[in-house]
Amino acid sequence: MRQPDWRSDDGSAVVEFTLVTVLLTLLTVSVMQLGLALHVRNTVTDAAAEGARYAALADNGLAEGVERTRQLIAAAVGPDYADDVTASYGTYRGHPSAEVRVVTTLPLIGLLGPGSGLEVTAHAAVETLDDNA
Repeated sequence: MRQPDWRSDDGSAVVEFTLVTVLLTLLTVSVMQLGLALHVRNTVTDAAAEGARYAALADNGLAEGVERTRQLIAAAVGPDYADDVTASYGTYRGHPSAEVRVVTTLPLIGLLGPGSGLEVTAHAAVETLDDNA
């Protein structure tokens, strides 16, 4: 029976390829997940801002702003992300404003993640009709 030669590097290419492939695959999937999370965050932020602007129009109300926000989120990332949308009137930096708040899932593994991991609030100046004009 022959003794193995431990100084030989026979078969090391297969092991190196496997290790490098696993690391590169993990890195690629992580970057793709980060991109998905940023996409969801940016989409929800934009939808909340659009909903606030829509609610702030003179002939619209808070319910229309909430509905507009829900439609935009549902069309872009899915209706499950548009469950908790609220709106209210208030002041922002001393001016009357409409505020739309969205609390949704922050995707950490695919589209799964903590249910209230992402909270976005958007403000828009309230438009009024001046009867004296």
